[in-house]
Amino acid sequence: MFTDLDFSKLGDVLTYHHNIPILFSSGLFFFLFIGFLMIYMALRNNLLARLIYVACFSLYFYYKSSGMYVLLLLFITTTDFIIGYYLPRVKTQRRRKWLVVLSLCIDLGILGYYKYFNFVYELLLAGWHKLGFQGAAGTSEMLNYQPFDIFLPIGISFFTFQTISYILDVYRGRIEPLRRWIDYLFYVSFFPQLVAGPIVRARDFIPQIYRRPALSRAELGEGLFLIVCGLFKKNVISDYISLNFVDRIFDTPMAYTGFENLLGIYGYALQIYCDFSGYSDMAIGIALLLGFRFNVNFDSPYQSATITEFWRRWHISLSSWLKDYLYISLGGNRKGKIRTYVNLLITMLLGGLWHGASMSFIIWGAIHGVALAGHKLLLGRFGSLKAVGAEMSWLARFCGILITFHIVCFGWIFFRADSLETVGQMLHQIGTRFHPEIAWQFVSGYKGVFALMLIGYAMHFTADRHALRVRGWLTESPLVVQVLVLALILFVVVQFKSAGVQPFIYFQF
Repeated sequence: MFTDLDFSKLGDVLTYHHNIPILFSSGLFFFLFIGFLMIYMALRNNLLARLIYVACFSLYFYYKSSGMYVLLLLFITTTDFIIGYYLPRVKTQRRRKWLVVLSLCIDLGILGYYKYFNFVYELLLAGWHKLGFQGAAGTSEMLNYQPFDIFLPIGISFFTFQTISYILDVYRGRIEPLRRWIDYLFYVSFFPQLVAGPIVRARDFIPQIYRRPALSRAELGEGLFLIVCGLFKKNVISDYISLNFVDRIFDTPMAYTGFENLLGIYGYALQIYCDFSGYSDMAIGIALLLGFRFNVNFDSPYQSATITEFWRRWHISLSSWLKDYLYISLGGNRKGKIRTYVNLLITMLLGGLWHGASMSFIIWGAIHGVALAGHKLLLGRFGSLKAVGAEMSWLARFCGILITFHIVCFGWIFFRADSLETVGQMLHQIGTRFHPEIAWQFVSGYKGVFALMLIGYAMHFTADRHALRVRGWLTESPLVVQVLVLALILFVVVQFKSAGVQPFIYFQF
């Protein structure tokens, strides 16, 4: 019976392949997850065994994404656990501050090396050249340097931010430090949110560790609904419009009219939303099946009527992290208007740099920083603009959504483009070669893309009550119906699935 088994396939599952990470949207993950879930539920009455089991699976999950860099995750986890453990036990405030500084140096030092070393080195060389040291020995060779081959471990920005928030919360007395290393490892490495968020706060997550996992029928339906939505957003909408339209526009913008370039930008706005919110939906849904509830990470952000509202709805875990641990630490709005604007700009510049080491991301952050400061300035000058949300008239809200959406889309050009030259080319085409008369030609030539963009935006702007109605129906349906719905969406995903692996966009951050 077992002679026909291909054990080489088992070896592939257990070993790291840099081009075949485990994705939530892959069949391999769901196969592994079903087996994992069966053992997990069998251990629901044994806390320690359950913690060890989930931590080991999480480490395996990360190993499949980043190979031996799993040791880096273990190192950061261990150092911050030790520092957090001893923080309340240190007698003097000065020594506690030094422990926090040590933790920040370790976490940000590791993040800085893997993510920003080449960027900083290139800036230093450019500065050296501009200062007039061209004649220095070896400078000409240095100016033609090739970037160092530094692999960026997947999700390093997410788990370092989690460990930083843990240390700062322990230091501020908001939480008690964990007493066991395995508990802290469980928190940092929990696989649903490990590689692309959402960034889960220790004070929200840790109390849930010690609860006995229990899954109600409503939670099962909600979890399945989120997983189905995430799969559809990622594999059907995001991947399809990316491969068949958006990537082509951004790769060669001069080959397309300004109208097509503009639609390519609208397409990317939908692609990145469906990609990242799809991952978040699946992460929240999978965690819910395990008995853990995460906060919502996306709340229909393109329905925002102001840029401030946008950042309350987009990547909520990151924006709230930046607000609580950076913006407020800089002084927030407590030190006058000018300082408030400066703090907003600094926060968003660093938020842009968090996404990637390039001038494009810094400019993207600057656009949002200036927009946030500008909105705050307008609120202070014009009292009539202080109405937000439901208080706004329908016309004011419609105009606000239109303006905010296009500010965000303008920023997405810098976020997605490979270079500033590409940005210039796209803006040139839109400004000088728009040609709206080719609209019908576009629709007829990109029927599938156009249809999915319409569906994607329609889903996004559909009232929340409709989504709640669908979720309620799925929740109340018999188990066999829930399984059939999941099987149906998996079938649709397979039909749209591209030949190659399409990692989630935020894996690179």
